[in-house]
Amino acid sequence: MSVSTPTLAFRRMTVADLPLLHGWMQRPHWREWWGDPDEELAHVRDMVEGRDSTEPYLIDMDGTPEGYIQMWHIADNRVEPWLTQAPWLLDLPDDAVGIDLSLADPSRLSRGTGTAVLTRFVADLRKRGFGCIIIDPDPANLRAVRAYTKAGFRPVPALEGRTGDSLVMRHMEEPTQ
Repeated sequence: MSVSTPTLAFRRMTVADLPLLHGWMQRPHWREWWGDPDEELAHVRDMVEGRDSTEPYLIDMDGTPEGYIQMWHIADNRVEPWLTQAPWLLDLPDDAVGIDLSLADPSRLSRGTGTAVLTRFVADLRKRGFGCIIIDPDPANLRAVRAYTKAGFRPVPALEGRTGDSLVMRHMEEPTQ
């Protein structure tokens, strides 16, 4: 018996995708770690409509939307209200980018899907020239921390204990041969 690996793609979100994302944001496994669905959707709408430099994507597996991932520029988020919530942004390189993601279906959690998605997304970001890639889960979200660690992210030692409810992790580039 063979096991097939789904085809993975990242599709830039459009206004037409917002109702789908809003539905996902109301699911318990999203509500646990994300904010109010209406407020979160308003942020994503700003991204989709060009009022925010964050790049929002749907995670497509075999052509079906299965999650959400976004890439944000650290330098662009060194403004209020983000800076009050995350003053550690000042301690990262100007050209650093951050990633946030969540899978739509809770049955995909703890099955390697998040690790696979992150590995591929990071590879795409590296091809675009990004050298410093971070992710900042709540340290209590052990499932996410494990997935991010498997995908090559490690805590930033200089920031440990200084980031409140975020564990700032940086992707470690593979050593060159």
